[in-house]
Amino acid sequence: MVVIRLSRAGAKGRPFYHIVATDSRNRRDGRYIERLGFYNPVARGQEQGLQVSMERVAYWTGVGAQLSDTVQRLVKQQAGQQAAAAAAPAAGA
Repeated sequence: MVVIRLSRAGAKGRPFYHIVATDSRNRRDGRYIERLGFYNPVARGQEQGLQVSMERVAYWTGVGAQLSDTVQRLVKQQAGQQAAAAAAPAAGA
């Protein structure tokens, strides 16, 4: 089964996660099919903390991939940010 989950990267004490589509039998940081975005929990200032390709997530879920609990929370967060960004110019006009 294909699962969309986090793959850890970065140094000790400075976590950085790739959001990947992978076979559920592969190791957490092992081989993956496609990288769909990233999550930086220690982003500061102007650094981007989250980026998810919503089109690719929609594709993978459409073909039966399951989202991990954390990735599901991050995808909802990204969708909320995109909706707020789309509504902000309309409210300012």
